[in-house]
Amino acid sequence: MTKTPVALASAAAMLAAGAAAAQELNLICSADQAICERLVQEFEASHDMNINMVRLSSGEAYAKVRAEARNPQTDVWWGGTGDPHLQAAADDLTAEYRSPMLEELQPWAVTQAETSEYRTVGVYSGALGWGYNTEIFEEKGIEPPRCWEDLLDSSLQGEVQIADPNSSGTAYTTLATLVQLMGEDEAFEYLKKLDANVSQYTKSGSAPVKSAARGETGLGIVFMHDAVAQAEEGFPIEVVAPCEGTGYEIGSMSLIAGAQNPDAAKVFYDWVLGADVQSVMPEAGSYQIPSNANATAPEAAPDLSELKLIDYDFAEFGSSERRSALLSRWDEEVGGVANN
Repeated sequence: MTKTPVALASAAAMLAAGAAAAQELNLICSADQAICERLVQEFEASHDMNINMVRLSSGEAYAKVRAEARNPQTDVWWGGTGDPHLQAAADDLTAEYRSPMLEELQPWAVTQAETSEYRTVGVYSGALGWGYNTEIFEEKGIEPPRCWEDLLDSSLQGEVQIADPNSSGTAYTTLATLVQLMGEDEAFEYLKKLDANVSQYTKSGSAPVKSAARGETGLGIVFMHDAVAQAEEGFPIEVVAPCEGTGYEIGSMSLIAGAQNPDAAKVFYDWVLGADVQSVMPEAGSYQIPSNANATAPEAAPDLSELKLIDYDFAEFGSSERRSALLSRWDEEVGGVANN
């Protein structure tokens, strides 16, 4: 049967629509908004593809991916702490992929992939600490804290902000770090004492030090690179690595199982692991250590080799059972945003 011009036009329109749909990529980005936007800008400038990006904290991203498991609306989840990425891998929410870029990555980034059976990979790293507003501390005569124990001092009452570990990977890393440093019961006793000094549990992990930079609070417990970013912008922020030792993150990336655009997702995945791409990130205010061994690390980035880092157990604290248990206990004994 001969097709009419209308039928041919309709078929062509359907093919065009299909081609357009194939060039869409749905991305969750769990880094700072400026970094997320720069990634999208760089990728779209070099690829015939449109990115639909939503910025969510790590815990929020995990919750979204889990809620949409039967009908995934996300193709790639980039950035944010590795623990929820590992939990997503353990829950079969992410897809196995062995990128050809693995051979260019730092050992810690490859180990992250191996731990998850190649369902996630390291994209950057950074250590936990805090940033405090030097002007506020000087004005109020507060002795700058150098150790975790110092954060309990009564002079800091109402001057500390930290995120809620249910929504924030930064705050969960803090929780897991203290458990590994002190023991679980001791860590929760510490957190209950710290609560007396906390003015707000924020949703985003980087929000506390941004608040300190604006003079709204004295100190924010964050990843050190987030504090460095504020100092580099000219705010009176001093960056501290706690004296007893501290944890660190392996910011990660995962492909979502059952994604609508798996081929496009792999293109982005391989691209963002490249040295050239990772070397551009400092221009967007990223002061993490890049995972590609050939990428140029930001000059202002904290030197992890000079810090007292704990032997952070990513496998244990990224497991679904351990992470869920710690978050439940935090809710019961410390409390979240609703209680502050």
